[in-house]
Amino acid sequence: MDWATTSDVARFDAIAGGFLRSRPVENTVLVTVLEALHARGAAAYGDTPAVLGSWLPAAGCVSGAFVHTPPFPMLLSLMPRQGVRELVQALKTEGRPLPGVTARREIAEDFATRWCAATGTDFTVWERRRLYRLDRAQPVPVPGRARPAVPADRDLLLGWYHAAEREIRERPGDHGAAVDDRIGYGGLTLWEKDGVPVALAGRTRMVAGMVRIAPIYTPPEHRGHGYGAAAAAAVSRAAVDAGAKEVVVFADLANPAGVAVHQRVGYQPLDDYLVISFGSGRRPR
Repeated sequence: MDWATTSDVARFDAIAGGFLRSRPVENTVLVTVLEALHARGAAAYGDTPAVLGSWLPAAGCVSGAFVHTPPFPMLLSLMPRQGVRELVQALKTEGRPLPGVTARREIAEDFATRWCAATGTDFTVWERRRLYRLDRAQPVPVPGRARPAVPADRDLLLGWYHAAEREIRERPGDHGAAVDDRIGYGGLTLWEKDGVPVALAGRTRMVAGMVRIAPIYTPPEHRGHGYGAAAAAAVSRAAVDAGAKEVVVFADLANPAGVAVHQRVGYQPLDDYLVISFGSGRRPR
């Protein structure tokens, strides 16, 4: 087998980091999760340390990678079909539990089909996502102003994170460390009207000139006024001003309002991705 796995973040980065960062837009989630693992440790996303994999075919150059942070789905990079086939074989041999995968649509579908054939399980597509790339940040003229979130906003932010999860019927997670980390590097922005926070937009750390906007959230009582779009626009402009060459964002295709926000801010569609669950039929964390 040409797949090698490790929980050593630095070792994995030395082997596969260059490959992932060579296509930071298409591999956006993998590179930003890898950056978070560097900042917060291999157990940043749960009690179980991350498992990281790289594929070196006979040619000797890394041509595929995965990042798995249980209990979340395994993240798959761009890779050829041979890499998908050999990854399924390697994972089956190891007997590694696999709740789901997230990848570009054709890779996710190929992996899921092969995995189910190999293991006798079935799969459910939980989310269809579209990746958007910023063309030109457009102003969103609504009342209010943007400001960076500060430690005093922590309880508000955690409440909004949990509320957003409940809306998509996802079990609330422990976001304390993630919120603290984002506040620390200026990764969360609040939109305020008359001094009251009415929306949130966040951004990842910049990796290889790329920033991803997430999350974007407006509490139900403040929706319908464009506050979320204004917050997203402010964060997008700030990313460009900070030197980002590529600014991207995902939209859940089942949420037309979210799609409209991205288009209003100046994003153009790029690729489709899938979040897939195996076996249980439950949404993967």
